[in-house]
Amino acid sequence: MISGAEMMVKCLQEEGVQMTFGYPGAVICPFYDYLSQSEIRHVLVRSEQNAAHEASGYARTSGKAGVCIATSGPGATNLITGLATAYMDSIPLIAITGQVNSELLGRDVFQEADVTGACESFTKHSYLVKNTEDIPRVFKEAFHIATTGRPGPVLIDVPVDTQNRKVKEFIYPDKPRILGYKPRTQGHAIQIKKALEAIAAAKRPVICCGGGVVLAGAREEMVAFAQNSGLPVVSTMMGFGVIPMDSNLYIGMIGSHGKPFANRVMNESDLIILCGARVGDRAVSAPSLLEAHAKIIHIDIDPAEIGKNLSVDVPIVGDIKKVLAELAAQVQKTSCDEWISTVLEYKNSYIPRGEPRDDFVEPRAFVRDLSAMMEEEAILTADVGQNQIWAANNFNVKEGRFLTSGGMGTMGYALPAAIGAKLAKPHRQVVAICGDGSFQMSMCELATLCQEQANVKLIVFCNGRLGMVSEIQDRLYGGRHTATVLQGDPDFVQLVRAYGIRAERVHSNAQAKELAKEMLASDKPFVLVCEVDPATPSI
Repeated sequence: MISGAEMMVKCLQEEGVQMTFGYPGAVICPFYDYLSQSEIRHVLVRSEQNAAHEASGYARTSGKAGVCIATSGPGATNLITGLATAYMDSIPLIAITGQVNSELLGRDVFQEADVTGACESFTKHSYLVKNTEDIPRVFKEAFHIATTGRPGPVLIDVPVDTQNRKVKEFIYPDKPRILGYKPRTQGHAIQIKKALEAIAAAKRPVICCGGGVVLAGAREEMVAFAQNSGLPVVSTMMGFGVIPMDSNLYIGMIGSHGKPFANRVMNESDLIILCGARVGDRAVSAPSLLEAHAKIIHIDIDPAEIGKNLSVDVPIVGDIKKVLAELAAQVQKTSCDEWISTVLEYKNSYIPRGEPRDDFVEPRAFVRDLSAMMEEEAILTADVGQNQIWAANNFNVKEGRFLTSGGMGTMGYALPAAIGAKLAKPHRQVVAICGDGSFQMSMCELATLCQEQANVKLIVFCNGRLGMVSEIQDRLYGGRHTATVLQGDPDFVQLVRAYGIRAERVHSNAQAKELAKEMLASDKPFVLVCEVDPATPSI
């Protein structure tokens, strides 16, 4: 005989899971008891939301589904923001939650919450498992759904009696059998042919690289397509770093906080090849303007995204890795030499903003210095707010990764995501950047960092403001800074040192640059608190 809780652990082992992130509670204890007897590593977080963020950083870095765990009621509801964050950025997660006894469901008993109902709009699928016999099938389906097609989080809610009940045997399915779920991976040959014809006819073509390219592991295929065609490449925030940022093929990040010359290239093009991009409002604020002057090719694994925000002339549904490989193999070198020269002129004439200062740390200049110091395969995580824009516009991703919350814009993401990324790739350099506002949303994870001995470096840009909102108030609300001035903040250096982590405060770019060298050379966690002028803009 075997219990449901033991089967849950065996399911994870069958899927090759090596690490989980979670926070226990009474009704998930049966599962935790068997998890402790397995070789699967468990990372104890300090808040359930951060379990999802750490699983997200792990998934995005390892290429595997991340697994997060919580108990019922507030444990499960705390997980919700993390799941919504993963859903918006198409990150494959498996969320396992304990639930009250199935006979008590609907009776508002202690720590009962309808988490499957609450998460319906931002999970790819969810299960409430009332029959112990269903556990192997549910786990097999959940991992398949989370990692195929457009990736996303899948929730498995398991009542405590389902975990405790025993059945005769454990048989894990060899493959999932899900009626109606068959994601298309091969791009249609006729549509690919139409795309190639449109590229050949274009005078001012541009490729827009989105986060789908990163998720599909299609970096080599995108580089080959850009090189073989000679087309310039812009990116969304979630898609940059695919093309080496110092390459002549790469122009810059588009959007409301992107590079002005990259937006200009988009606006002057007559053909836009959207690759795994959602066309969200932050990237393209006025889709109708693009439709008016450019033909649109849109490649995406999710047919629901094509045409949702922008009219499309040539839709291609399929795995972008396969589609880009086909395009790279068949495309002809562009003859748009004048257009390429113009695009490079736009890029090369741009003067980066932000000069080093000796009274404050100028964050844009410092991020450029930091980028030059970091290793080729380094991973940078950025939080949300001004620090995200400073990082995105000034960090040069080489062979590494840039991780941030793009779609949901969730504050507090950077530190837990960095921990997950470091645990996935222990030998890579991992640095997190956040503001003093976002740091306070997840600084409890410093304890997790210490517990796991994760050598993560953290930079806190401290300007005493919720900077991005403060900028909006300056622009639209007459400079009335309502609830955006941070008062009562702790001494971050002393707080971090209380965890046994080295922390230093700097007040100039020269100091910041010198201590950054020391920080990156250290084999232990390090927090660098940078005092920033509150008047420093995001771009």
